[in-house]
Amino acid sequence: MRAILSVLCLFLISAGVAFAQAPAPREEQPEFLKQGQQLLHEGKLDDALALYRQTLQSSPDSLPALIAAGSVLDLMGRGEEARTYFEKAINAAGTPENKATAERAMAISYAFDSDCPKSVEHEQKVFGYFASVKNFYQQGEIADEAARVCLESGDSKAAYHWYSLGHDIGLDEPNITSARADLWSFRWEHALARIAARSGNHQEALNHVAAAKVILEKDTNPEQTQFLPYLEGYVAFYANDYNTALTAFLKANQKDPFIQCLIAQTYEKLGDKQKALDYYQQASKATSHNPPAAYAVPFSRKKLASLQK
Repeated sequence: MRAILSVLCLFLISAGVAFAQAPAPREEQPEFLKQGQQLLHEGKLDDALALYRQTLQSSPDSLPALIAAGSVLDLMGRGEEARTYFEKAINAAGTPENKATAERAMAISYAFDSDCPKSVEHEQKVFGYFASVKNFYQQGEIADEAARVCLESGDSKAAYHWYSLGHDIGLDEPNITSARADLWSFRWEHALARIAARSGNHQEALNHVAAAKVILEKDTNPEQTQFLPYLEGYVAFYANDYNTALTAFLKANQKDPFIQCLIAQTYEKLGDKQKALDYYQQASKATSHNPPAAYAVPFSRKKLASLQK
């Protein structure tokens, strides 16, 4: 049981996305994970990787160490090497639950390479696990995650498919509350607006933004309000309305590397190179292993390399 809790704890820490299972109590977290997280926060990726590899020397099948090592390698831009660790984690997983955690880490690894098809291949296995335990909410979460990876990888068709699936599966939850139904409706409008914006259908995107606002006004999911400025900025950005986009993005979550990257891109479009560099620098230092970081870290590092020439 302790090994399962450790893997779930790592998942919650590194991904920033909670599965339905309760997170492990802090005392259950292995000491090497706490030390590794501190090193990551300090920007010492090499030291964190060395720590995880040291753990694997004595415990080669440690799922927390395998996933942690792979995650750091992705952050370092060493995806192929990272996936050797995730493959070992998948093979070493003793339960379907742990295997799903390792498969999801593999899916995110491919997201760092903007590889929608390969990411989806592994997200489907996680989706299948939650289907097997009849967890409709988490099926929807995983489908939406796959969709977001595909959208930011430039595959709007795949994104639409997975967002649609996530929405429909989420609403299939038995005895779903009205608040949960509103949550899935808001996420659906949010997704449709971004897909339309990426496809150049500005008015359609605005219509979906308006629909999202109507759902938020019901106040059934007040915690979702924080995602509205991100949506408004996203739609404005892809309409080339960069001043409006910047105003909105600056109201969004300033600690989110994806938002930082969007702000950087907006400043770059507005001709403010120094502020663009500042925000790209922030985004490039993300230490989570999740879709926002998977997009922001490699993109920002490429931008920093080109703008600093």
